[in-house]
Amino acid sequence: MWGLNMPSANDPDKRERLDRMRHSAAHVMAEAVQSLFPETKFGIGPTIEDGFYYDFDLPRPLTNEDLASIEKIMKEIIAGDSPFVREEVEHAAAHRLFKNQPYKSELIDELADQTITTYRQGAFLDLCRGPHVESTGTIKAFKLLNVAGAYWRGDEKRPMLQRIYGTAFETGEELDQYLDRLAEAARRDHRKLGKELDLFSLHEEAGPGLVHWHPKGATVRRLIEDFWKAEHLKRGYEVVYTPHIAKVDLWKTSGHWDFYRENLYSPMDIDGQLYIIKPMNCLGHILMYKSQLRSYRDLPFRWAELGTVYRYERSGVLHGLARVRGFTQDDAHIFCRPDQLENEVTGVLELARFMMKTFGFAEYDIMLSTRPDKAAGTMEIWELATSTLKTCLEKSNIQYQIDPGEGVFYGPKIDIKIRDAIGHQWQGPTIQVDFNLPQRFDVNYVGDDGKEHQVVMVHRTVLGSMERFMACLVEHYAGAFPVWLAPIQAALVPIADRHVPYARQIGHTLLQKAIRNKIDDRSERMNLKIREAQLEKVPYMLVIGDREMAGSQVAVRERSGKDLGPMALDRFIEMVQAQGAGG
Repeated sequence: MWGLNMPSANDPDKRERLDRMRHSAAHVMAEAVQSLFPETKFGIGPTIEDGFYYDFDLPRPLTNEDLASIEKIMKEIIAGDSPFVREEVEHAAAHRLFKNQPYKSELIDELADQTITTYRQGAFLDLCRGPHVESTGTIKAFKLLNVAGAYWRGDEKRPMLQRIYGTAFETGEELDQYLDRLAEAARRDHRKLGKELDLFSLHEEAGPGLVHWHPKGATVRRLIEDFWKAEHLKRGYEVVYTPHIAKVDLWKTSGHWDFYRENLYSPMDIDGQLYIIKPMNCLGHILMYKSQLRSYRDLPFRWAELGTVYRYERSGVLHGLARVRGFTQDDAHIFCRPDQLENEVTGVLELARFMMKTFGFAEYDIMLSTRPDKAAGTMEIWELATSTLKTCLEKSNIQYQIDPGEGVFYGPKIDIKIRDAIGHQWQGPTIQVDFNLPQRFDVNYVGDDGKEHQVVMVHRTVLGSMERFMACLVEHYAGAFPVWLAPIQAALVPIADRHVPYARQIGHTLLQKAIRNKIDDRSERMNLKIREAQLEKVPYMLVIGDREMAGSQVAVRERSGKDLGPMALDRFIEMVQAQGAGG
């Protein structure tokens, strides 16, 4: 989700070269760490989208000075140009080699039916399947980035290790470009901006991964939701609401209990019955559909819900608004006949692209995610659902890639991954075709032949979760939302106390025109007030002094610093209203 998507992502040969070099750099880093801390216990050191990491169990916490020392030793190792030597070993021999490395021993135990390989460079030996570059001297421009905590195997019940992140490129120029993009990403980080702009907060005392929306953040969310509802109503959707808990048996029937158990919260006993808090909204929609007999003439039903759900995510993967435990999906379920399915999926694709364009996202990747290893339903059903999605994409002239095995357990899906202003990729709209849940819950309609036939369900979101979409928006716009989404659209800046009453009149008039504003009537200098409004990313500052009072005007400045000069209030109102959704 958070990769910076350097050009190598579209060049398979370069991607492979970088992966080899970065993997090798991780081993060189581990050797350097071992030279500083001989008692180091080693975890794993894989490559990731933009670099590599290695997990270490160390005698003390690492500091920035340690990273500098590790980098210095790495440069010496690279200059030594030691070859990477691969060797196959027996299980017993592997245990002897790594007898003082408990994490490696655990991995060896899991490789009972596989060939075990090691790689050595210089004095450092690691358990590894490879591949690597020929020698350490092949490693080019590299940089260690930061240290973070990471539970062993991602399990918070296991030891906390120290993870060093790094990156490597074939040239110093590429490395510098990446570091510049990384600095820009840090400037745009929604966690940082969310606090600075007073949009949201998370509180350990309330529980990790649970978002508290502050008034400004809630305003942006409300604007998104209002627009979302209006566009859905135009397209024949109906808005519904469902409860937050349901009996466990419902989730057993659906298959979630078997296929999705690790993400479900523990059941709670209510009047002798076990309930769980809902991880998704679809089962409530199914129950409403089944509340009465449905005719083929009634279909399709398009039921939409901004439904809040709860899923257990390990604490180590939680990340601001982008990965949380409680979130609101812009969810909808379409119940249709098989002959209506293609039109419905095509309609969802059109709506999803319209929504992305409206919110300013021009670039995205579309993936067709196919059957995972753990899946419900027959291969015939999966092939039918997958071929339908392919047909809709191709008839809409949409380029896509296959994402093998990434479908949900009950059906394949189309995933649309949004690219923001600096190339971050975010999970956005998703469209799933489902023959399985209608079969499990016996969801039918009466056909023109008087017999019951099974419906087809389309599960879909066109934004994703409201939390993750908000994170995406914040980083895309670096907190400077478009005028129509800005929580405060105008800051009124009276120059002196005598100008405050007129400023309040203007503020009242703007509110009547649905223009969100605030009046800064503090006894501070005008330039300070303007600067603080700019830091808050307010689109317009309206300066009010004697001249503006005398002429019934406002002096308008943009957050960029551009001075638009004095203008009539009506003209300013027209200018703001013209910048509506997508404007």
